Amino acid sequence: MRHRIQRGVTRAQGRLLRAAAPGGVPGSRSRRHQGGVWGALLATTAAVALLAGCASGPPNPTASGGSSASPSASGSSIDPRTITGPSTAHTVAEVTPLSPAPTPALPVTVTDERGKKVTVTDASRMLALDVYGTLAETVVGLGLGDRLVGRSSSNTLSTMASLPVVTENGHNLNAEAILALRPTLVLIDTTIGPSAVRDQLEASGVTTVYFSPKRELDTVPDRIAAVADALGVPEAGTTLATRVKDEIADARAQIATMAPAEPLRMVFLYIRGTAGVFFVFGKGEGADELIDALSGEDVASEAGLEGIKPASAEALLATNPEVILVMTDGLASTGGVDGLLARPGVADTTAGQRRRVVDMADGQVLSFGPSTAAVLLSLADAVYQPDVSR
Repeated sequence: MRHRIQRGVTRAQGRLLRAAAPGGVPGSRSRRHQGGVWGALLATTAAVALLAGCASGPPNPTASGGSSASPSASGSSIDPRTITGPSTAHTVAEVTPLSPAPTPALPVTVTDERGKKVTVTDASRMLALDVYGTLAETVVGLGLGDRLVGRSSSNTLSTMASLPVVTENGHNLNAEAILALRPTLVLIDTTIGPSAVRDQLEASGVTTVYFSPKRELDTVPDRIAAVADALGVPEAGTTLATRVKDEIADARAQIATMAPAEPLRMVFLYIRGTAGVFFVFGKGEGADELIDALSGEDVASEAGLEGIKPASAEALLATNPEVILVMTDGLASTGGVDGLLARPGVADTTAGQRRRVVDMADGQVLSFGPSTAAVLLSLADAVYQPDVSR
């Protein structure tokens, strides 16, 4: 395990952290099939083993709440390691739908994520449901958003604002609300649940197609193509997937010019409220892919964390991030930056001492859909050049 000198964490500490977390959160994958990722968050009782570790202290942040920075000697106009204070990534423009909208050629039979053959005969009244809003955004991007009849709380697109919400208590599916909309087709993955409701939909005769829950940049075009195939518009899927793939490649190239030669150490924290909902997103939860695309170093993955882990003070001090990434609503729910810094261990990290907390809209930051390139660029601006507005 590679640990850079400035990280202040020994290889022995890294081995301890890996030993404390074999295989991730107990049931972190299976719980996706038992109630969605947020159910896994609330149900997690595992603890990260105690670690000793601290890093050298950074310069004091400025007194103001906003970010500030010193000029860089080379490359970008500023040295991102001198930036202090929080910043918010700008909300990105909504995905541009294909035009003219394609006409589904149905019926079509597809093999979904479960390996089950599903025949789609009617896509006139659709629901596209997952915890990050990815599937619905994909339907909109394909030009078929007018066929959606409801939405989850994660879907913040203006084109869906007037649609009824079919989730409750955050991200739990409401079977009664869904069936009341008389959907002819439901596109879904296992990040949202509970599984009993998903099963109930199929038992009620609603055609249901499952998609991969993986959050990886390389699979974004594949997911778009899979959705398009299920809707009987494969050519539109190829067009949109190619466009998005090219946009992501261009975004990554631009971000590489912003990032310093020595990657910033970053961590993605999930927060809700002021109690126990405080977790580190480790390898395999999408945050690792996001940070890699930002040309950063994901300290959670580097420390051997997989899945979702409690954000203990010991784990935070051992990984010692320089930048903390969070969801906007989650940050607000815990009392903003000051509330986050009040949690054990946060204020003692390099990021905490510099107040380097970067937040982005909950429904966008981990969406991994057609707007991925715009999300990456907006987040990169907030990390590397917070005074820039695209």
